[in-house]
Amino acid sequence: MKKIKSRLYPLLLSLMLLLSIPLTAHATGSGNIDSGGGSMGDGNSEDVWHRLDGVRITVVTTDGAVVSTPFDLSNANIPASIMNFGKVCKLQYAAGAGLSLSDTYAYSKPGTALPHIVSSNSVRASIDAIKRYFCSEYAAKLVAEKTGIAFDDLIGGSYKLLIEPVAYFTFGGVDYAMTAHEAAMYDIQSGGQLRRRMPSLTHKNLPLALFLETADLGYPAWTGPTTERVSSSDIIAALGMGIVSYADVPEEMLQAPDYTYRVDTDVITSIMLSTTDEINPDDPASVTFHIDGRDYTVDDIVIPENGSQVVWVKWHTPDTPTTIPITVTLDGGSTAKTSFIARVVSLEENLPPDPLATDTNPRFTIPSVPSNPLKLSASWSVWSARWHPFWEWESDWEWEDDDCDSSCPADCDGDHGHWEDNGEWVDHGWYDFTSTEYSASLSADMEIHPDDIVPTAQGDLMKSGYGIKEDVTARFHANAPSSHFTPVQTAVSYFPEFDYDSYWRLLVCDGGNPAHLYFKPNEYSTYGRNVHFTPVWYPDDAYTVYTYVIDAWTPSGMLSMNVTDSIQIRGSLYDDWYSKRE
Repeated sequence: MKKIKSRLYPLLLSLMLLLSIPLTAHATGSGNIDSGGGSMGDGNSEDVWHRLDGVRITVVTTDGAVVSTPFDLSNANIPASIMNFGKVCKLQYAAGAGLSLSDTYAYSKPGTALPHIVSSNSVRASIDAIKRYFCSEYAAKLVAEKTGIAFDDLIGGSYKLLIEPVAYFTFGGVDYAMTAHEAAMYDIQSGGQLRRRMPSLTHKNLPLALFLETADLGYPAWTGPTTERVSSSDIIAALGMGIVSYADVPEEMLQAPDYTYRVDTDVITSIMLSTTDEINPDDPASVTFHIDGRDYTVDDIVIPENGSQVVWVKWHTPDTPTTIPITVTLDGGSTAKTSFIARVVSLEENLPPDPLATDTNPRFTIPSVPSNPLKLSASWSVWSARWHPFWEWESDWEWEDDDCDSSCPADCDGDHGHWEDNGEWVDHGWYDFTSTEYSASLSADMEIHPDDIVPTAQGDLMKSGYGIKEDVTARFHANAPSSHFTPVQTAVSYFPEFDYDSYWRLLVCDGGNPAHLYFKPNEYSTYGRNVHFTPVWYPDDAYTVYTYVIDAWTPSGMLSMNVTDSIQIRGSLYDDWYSKRE
């Protein structure tokens, strides 16, 4: 049983969830959130949690009536023969349903992986990630698809989601899937065996993974200990549940985003401005973007008759996830849309757990390397106008009387003169419009190598269990001023032992161009090395790291690139261990 993916650009709604690690929550909507849990042991070979988790989701009405068959989600590869108690939710058990053991298990892997639900010593679940996931438009659509309830009906305010944590573990040498409520009921039936043999999982981290901060659906807010073991009766009465409510959600939160950005990032928002009449320097257009309480105005826009031009603003996103309505006002020209929704998400690092020398994975097969959306180049143009003079003489003929003088005859009546052209040169010119073409492209190279302190590495050949280092060089090429673009800011690396899914590392970016990106110091490295540890059980084969390079913004969108590199694994660090005897 192994783990899967996490890639999400969420729509925040309102949530009532708890995560078993104390973190500050940044939520939009009516969050009902607290935290608890703690460290735990891994047990022995007969009683052990494999750090695999999931959730059970049930749609209920606002008064607690169950209206869908519960279904389970997990990122892991769970055997269909794992022992379980069927698809029964906490409300149904409370109404009298009993435990009925089954050796047939069904679940689904979501297309966008779940965040970690249950924390352990080495895996820290994120309350923000859980909230974003289950309060997202993606999750709502997934539930609508699984239950057959129309999406608009599901989010209309009449329904709620009951979410229960599920753990996959071995007890007495037998593999089980259980919710916290089921584990508590089974513990009671078995005379307290679970609490005696697996207390940190079944009676602390699993039930404390999700609970209510305020009372709902007839269940109280949990006010008991959040870092200590709890009783089976407490679990049944109040723990192991979270509730997502779709009532009173702002309309903009239900809209699909027009833009998705990362937190704390330089980004570009653009529109296409068009005109049927010439917009020239005598009366230029301007566009104002209203974003997150600030106004960004682009002035002196000129466009020829029946022309168009992209107009953009570069700005910096907040450092916490949020949804930002963006509006645009125009002075001249027209655009197809003047109101947008920008979703600012956190691509939180989901660090791999502490690699242990005792880890095994006998069912592992090397997965295919993924490929994310790819955009290596972009182009755009900007109009400018220059006056083209065309001088023409405009005549203004006027009769000028001539005065009489000595040359005039004696009988001159003074009625004589001449015509004079009092005209002027007039510039009947026009504006010549010139389109300046700009372009940008992205290229990147990635290298992974054994860490410098690996004692037995030979070039890019090394034994499993040691650390690797990574260096990505991302080059952003553009023939435009810096106000037109942002170089690469983000890169995310994924690893084969996790199916390029469940865990990932955000790389440090030096902010230059070319940008150099590399691993952060590994918290499990004795020497604080910037490495990722290969699993000791990895087979003798190529070990390939996949990295997604993103957040290189242009007026024509974000550039992105997939890069990979490999080392060869042969043997394991066990081969380097020896005992010195006197």
